[in-house]
Formats: sequence, structure tokens, C-alpha cells
Amino acid sequence: MAQVQRMSRLMIKTLRDDPADAETLSHKLLVRAGYVRRNAAGIWSWLPLGKKVLDNVSRVVREEMDAIGGQEVLLPALLPKEPYEASGRWDEYGDLLFRVKDRKGADHLLGPTHEEVFTQTVKDQCSSYKDLPVILYQIQTKYRDEARPRSGVLRGREFQMKDSYSFDVSDEGLAASYALHREAYQKIFKRLGLDYRICSAVSGAMGGSASEEFLAPAPAGEDTFADCPACDYAANTEAVTFALQPVDGTVHGPAEDLDTPDTPTIETLAEHLGVPASATLKNLLVKVDGEIVAVGVPGDREVDLGKLAEHLAPAQVELVTADDFTGRPDLVRGYVGPQGLEKVRYIADPRVAPGTAWITGANKPDTHARNVVCGRDFEVDDYLDVVVVAEGDPCPACGTGLKLDRAIEIGHIFQLGRKYADTFQLDVLGQQGKPVRVTMGSYGIGVSRAVAALAEQSADDKGLCWAREVAPADVHIVAAGKAAQTELALSVADQLAAAGVRVLVDDRAGVSPGVKFTDAELIGVPTILVAGRRTAEGVVELKDRRTGEREELPVAEAIARLTA
Repeated sequence: MAQVQRMSRLMIKTLRDDPADAETLSHKLLVRAGYVRRNAAGIWSWLPLGKKVLDNVSRVVREEMDAIGGQEVLLPALLPKEPYEASGRWDEYGDLLFRVKDRKGADHLLGPTHEEVFTQTVKDQCSSYKDLPVILYQIQTKYRDEARPRSGVLRGREFQMKDSYSFDVSDEGLAASYALHREAYQKIFKRLGLDYRICSAVSGAMGGSASEEFLAPAPAGEDTFADCPACDYAANTEAVTFALQPVDGTVHGPAEDLDTPDTPTIETLAEHLGVPASATLKNLLVKVDGEIVAVGVPGDREVDLGKLAEHLAPAQVELVTADDFTGRPDLVRGYVGPQGLEKVRYIADPRVAPGTAWITGANKPDTHARNVVCGRDFEVDDYLDVVVVAEGDPCPACGTGLKLDRAIEIGHIFQLGRKYADTFQLDVLGQQGKPVRVTMGSYGIGVSRAVAALAEQSADDKGLCWAREVAPADVHIVAAGKAAQTELALSVADQLAAAGVRVLVDDRAGVSPGVKFTDAELIGVPTILVAGRRTAEGVVELKDRRTGEREELPVAEAIARLTA
């Protein structure tokens, strides 16, 4: 028998106006409908209806994880410093970590993710290849000290996450575990009713050889992804690549200096010479773990610093300052060119291909150089795709112009390989009687974030609109207000609950029918049943919250339909 939730006893306070600090649709509606309450910036309480939705998402995740052989555990959120220091992430996470000291002065952290601790757990529990493969997972609160927590539960400092980890004795085993998770994620997001894209991604500080994101398209999303309208290619913009295409550089004349006073920017240079910005070479100076590095891109493109940081992780990337030019006569501010750099690593975007000719800095004040040819006048140490992807850039798979869309990251899967196994010397005894280094995968789903993503994708101008799988109830019964209507509503609620239907019934006395109807739309249960004007005839109204379709039915027929 399912539970009947009576709104006369439910702790819920709905609001008519949006919260003053709310920017996204999910933030507005989850607060207005009484699902969550803000405690502080990035810290949220889940109220009774919100907790039910959160638990329903967790249930779907658990069922699909169990289906692929996952074993659920629960590891501590308060963790010692030493494992994260061993992996390097105590420093790599920087200000994102919540760091605490116990009464004895020992350093601890609140876990942002748990690769280190899972690795140590398996090292302690598994000693033979016969113990593997194994998939362990947990659904737990994670902590990250976000600089700008916003958008309600979309980006909090405390959030619910499912993280799972696979442990195999071979790369082939890892590939199989990765495929299992990929398929399970597709089933999870389909059951939750989320529109999503699987996008190629970069691994960054997580390490590993392969990485894919599951993104839910939504205007409130903080990720931008590239989507090809002609094929199935999709990727986070940080993972979009441009093929290196060398050209014949012998057609260009020798490099020559140009007098270009007061042209320290690409815009002033292009205007002064009467050339398009795309003919110029922009050279951005950054510091990578303190060492000055130059990054070359076409003048009409911008360097994606996030993309650059992901490529170079775990190294720290920051822009140079005026002080960094002191004592470096080879670095002329505003007039840097790759052809004269000394002891400076030069990274270029693949668009700066061998044989291409550019107008760029001449490493002299007020001077640029023309016909500076890549491969002839300067060499590239490393090619990395580091430009900000633009609408219409060619699809790496088929060449069609890409579309750019905003999305919410709801899942991420990594083939970690042996990064953490090497750190903690995670070996098992192999079939040949010799130690074998274990290989790992890491797989995350933002459980609380999925709730917000569902709200973003499915809400309408009246309020939330949940899929049945995650809704806090199957049916929302509204008693219009009179005693007979309330009596009928409660009777129908009990009959539905006896048949296993989850019911929310609005039996509040002294609340107008208009307010009840508005709240029903705002709360977003998939089916609304109204005990209204035809109660005396034994007739109720059924309304589909998603489509708005209404139908009047005798009580017995309505119950039969809802319990079928």
C-alpha cells in the first residue's frame, strides 16, 4: 500500500513570486514549489517533496548500477590529507577543497570525489585476479568550495553525487567496464526523462585515456557543447579538435619588418595595415607552473584558457603580469613573435600549420613582421587545439559547420587507467603468479544536479512538470473546498493508495480552489484529479499535467484508469 500525503499535514510553503536572487528556471521553481530551501550561498535543504524527488532519482541510479553488477558502499566524506597529498590533488584542487583540522591539528578535507579512497579500499580488500573485476559505487554528499555558487542546486558547495569505480586486471577489462557504465547511463537518463547528448571530453586533472560527458541541453547550462547537424558528432567545446593541415610554404617571400607604431593589439594592427585579423598571428604569454610559455593562434580567434588548462593539467596555468617582462629583453610587450623567442616553449593551435604565413610581432618595439612562415621562420614545440570554438567551425568527423548549445553536465565517465593504481601500488596476484597492476575507471552522476536539469527541461509557464519516474507522487488530488468534495478526495486517495498509487491530496481547509489549482500546476505531479463541481454526481476531472488534456469520468472509472 502506498502512502497518502495530505497537504493539510505536509510541511510546504509555496510562493507566488520568484526569489530575488534566482536566475535560472529550476532555482525559481524548486524554491517556489517548496522543494528546497536556501541555508547559505551554495548550501540547500531538501524539503519533504524535494527529498522524494531526490530519492527517486537515486533509486533509478541504484537500480541500473545494480543491474551491471555494481556493489554499493558508503565511504566517509571527512577524509585524511595523506591520500590526496600522495595523488597530488591536495594541491591541484587548490581553493576548491574544503580543508579542516581536527583538535590535534591534523589536516583533513571534505571529499570532492573519492578515487584515492576507493583505490585504497580495493587494495585492502582484493588480493587476487579472482577478486576482479569489481564495480563499487556510492551515492553521497560531495563538497567543493565554489567561488561563485549559483543557480540553486545546479552549482552548490554541497551536492549529491553517484560516483562509481571499476577495477580490472587488463585494458580490455577496463574497456568492458566502461561500456557497461556507458550503457547504464543511457538507461538511467532515459528513465529519468532527460534529453541528453554524449559528448567527447578531456580528462584534465582526473587523468586517463578516454572521457565522455553526458550533457542535458538547457539555456541555464554552464557548459557549451558542439553539435553537428549532419552526423552524430557531439563534444564539449574543450574537446573539439581541428586537424593539422600543412601547406606549401615555399610560395611566400622572405620575412620583412614593418613599421607599426601604436599597434599593440590585433585590432589596431589590422586597422593600421588594412588586413583582416585572420591574417595575423596572436601570441599569448602564460605561465605554466611558473614558466613562461607562448601560445599562438590566428588573430581572429581567442585562446580558450579553460581548454588550455585542461590540456596541460595538472600543471597550473595563469596569465603573465607586467612584472614577468622585467629582465626579459626578448619579450617585447605587445610585439611578441614566435620567430625570436629564446628559451620559451611555443604552443600553437593546429590552424598555425607548417607552411602558413603570418603577420606577427617582430620582437621589437613598434614593429611587426610580414611573411613569417611556420616551419621556416619558427618552429612549434607542441600543437594543442586551444581556440574558443565558434559557430560554424568544421565538424572533425564530417566537415559540416558545427552548432553550439548550452547544456548542464549530468554525468561524466573516465577511463582512468593506472594513475591512481600507480600512486597507491594497487596490484593483485595475476594468473601467472606474478603481481599485476590494476586499471581503473571512474564514473560520476550528479544526482541533485539531475533534479535541477529535469526541472529546467520539463517545466512550463505554470510550474514544474515531472516525469512519473521521479515525481513526488503519481496523482495530485485537489478537493475544491466543500466538505463533500474533501470527503470524496480522501476516499479516492485511500483507494488509489491501496492499489499502490502514490497520492498527494490537497485537503487544506480555508484555501481557495484557485490557490489549490495554481499549487497543483506549480508542484508538477504528472496527473491531477479534481473533486469539484460534479462531486455530487460521483464525477471527477482528470488532467494530464504535461499536455493539459482534461477529461471528466465517474469515480470508479477514474480509479480503474489510474490503477491499470
